[in-house]
Amino acid sequence: MTVPAPGALLELLKPITWFAPMWAFACGVVSSGSGIEGRWPVVLAGILLAGPLVCATSQAVNDWFDRHVDAINEPQRPIPSGRIPGRWGLAIALCWTLLSLAVAALLGPWVLGAALFGLGLAWIYSAPPLRLKRNGWWGNAACGLCYEGLPWFTGAAVMAAALPDGRIVLLAVLYSLGAHGIMTLNDFKSMEGDRRTGIRSLPVQLGADRAARFACLVMAAPQGAVVAALAAWGCPWHAALVAALLAGQGGLMRRFLADPHGRAAWYNGTGTLLYVLGMLTAALALRGSAA
Repeated sequence: MTVPAPGALLELLKPITWFAPMWAFACGVVSSGSGIEGRWPVVLAGILLAGPLVCATSQAVNDWFDRHVDAINEPQRPIPSGRIPGRWGLAIALCWTLLSLAVAALLGPWVLGAALFGLGLAWIYSAPPLRLKRNGWWGNAACGLCYEGLPWFTGAAVMAAALPDGRIVLLAVLYSLGAHGIMTLNDFKSMEGDRRTGIRSLPVQLGADRAARFACLVMAAPQGAVVAALAAWGCPWHAALVAALLAGQGGLMRRFLADPHGRAAWYNGTGTLLYVLGMLTAALALRGSAA
């Protein structure tokens, strides 16, 4: 029996994608206002859960059910290239799901509930019969929630050992909505394969130009709501900094809109950085108001 090489397994789990949920989890920890002295093992376990477990599971699930699309778009990936042979991809996805649930159970009922919800979304996003990713409206919403909102909620729930404060939930929801636009950026590179395999991503449905304008609107509008919320909560300096980061994104968006297909990856590496810095700023605002 052929066993996948460790390098192919790591490539399947895509460590580069772990940053977003790990960052969101850290923002949840910060926003809770709780001290982490003596609680580092719990925090580190939560970061492990958000990135190398739940997020990695979603990547394995997606690659298994996308293997036919990837054979067109990216044939060098581990499964279509044969470096993850046979049904190993499915077996890895199932094992990582169970491991994620085991770690989540150790962190308490709220965390386990969030993990169950997130893993459920990961499977229905990629797997038939629902396969949410076939439609960019639903698929990107599921991804945004899994990458930003749920990890933020989980980080705060770990620290509070209870349902987080309503303001924390609001910020998590707003940044999840904004992440819908970020997910659209990832779809520009696979437009041809998506068209040929019936995946109705937003660039396929709307065309590259309209999808790019919509993505920018969806990324910007929730951040504007964050600015308003922070100002209303008595955090004017934090609100001003988030507004400045949003203005910086606006300048980068103009360049992206001039060539959406060619610059989607570029914006992902520039504008998204300002987006996540705004997340941390908002988390610090709540931490300061809770102190």
